[in-house]
Amino acid sequence: MSSLPLWLLILIFVGASVVIWFAGIQLSRKTDILDQRFHLGSALGGLILLAIATNLPELAITISAAASGDLEVAVGNILGGIALQTVVLVVLDVFGVKGKHPLTYKAASLTLVIEAVTVIGVLAVVVAGSQLPPGLVFVRLTPDVVLIAAIWVVGLLLVQRAQKGLPWQEQGEAPDSAAPKGHSKKSSTDSSKGSTTAAVLIFVGAAIATLVAGVVLEQSGSAAADHIGLSGVLFGATVLALATSLPEISTGLASVKTGDYKLAMSDIFGGNAFLPVLFLLAVLISGKSVLPQAHATDIYLTALAILLTLVYLLGLLFRPKRRIARMGPDSLVVLILYAVGVAGLFAVAAAG
Repeated sequence: MSSLPLWLLILIFVGASVVIWFAGIQLSRKTDILDQRFHLGSALGGLILLAIATNLPELAITISAAASGDLEVAVGNILGGIALQTVVLVVLDVFGVKGKHPLTYKAASLTLVIEAVTVIGVLAVVVAGSQLPPGLVFVRLTPDVVLIAAIWVVGLLLVQRAQKGLPWQEQGEAPDSAAPKGHSKKSSTDSSKGSTTAAVLIFVGAAIATLVAGVVLEQSGSAAADHIGLSGVLFGATVLALATSLPEISTGLASVKTGDYKLAMSDIFGGNAFLPVLFLLAVLISGKSVLPQAHATDIYLTALAILLTLVYLLGLLFRPKRRIARMGPDSLVVLILYAVGVAGLFAVAAAG
């Protein structure tokens, strides 16, 4: 695509983004139905399906970048995407939540705290893995990516255990928070609409559309970035990460508009914990150790993502009641930290 003019590349990029947006909405709706039809459960069913489904653009970009040996874009998109997807919660807080209380007050639950801790644990391994020697590869695997996948699985099992009950008052649900819904607890009328076969076909069709659009997004975006002189690291962490976060925005807004605040936050945390698992796929495809090749900007973005997740974790624990500029104090802090962080990212990239 590098031979195409800039205006056409931008048009293709925008078109692929639109496809991802609408495909993400269908993925969310059909995930709800399939979860109920097959009795998968909100932790190991809907949460996994939606986390993977809304991250199909990142999956497509990782496969494409790893196959072509362009691991810089894959790493930058994954780590930059985690920080930006956390900022999606600010968008949901401002444009989706109704009433006088912010998102973390309404969604407060110890289950969400477990999910946030899982994200932090996975990202801590990313930082540690970047310090390993590049040649530490065994049967096309490295210990860091295996540990990341293991932490993700353990986190899912802990979430499943927490949803069956915790030894706390209200079983870990905060007083006055929104009633937990999740995929497995939606009304039975939703699951009765249409046949299972139709739901599966639409889900698969939307998944394929998202995968194809994700590849087109990466290729057209990379070519456009070359035209304007934007480095692969900065492009992957900003423009590409924003475009591939569209499914999370669309599904999140749909959740908060129905009052399912816990599901909205769970989808973001679940997706953020899942994204580093894609490094396992990148290692398998490329046969190379990925994290030791991470640039200073990648580790910087990982630290920023940990910091933003910690802010929302504290928000879930302290449950602020006030809204400032239509958002909770935690969302305001996250927005400021991300803005400052992106400015610092350009400084780190320039210094490198």
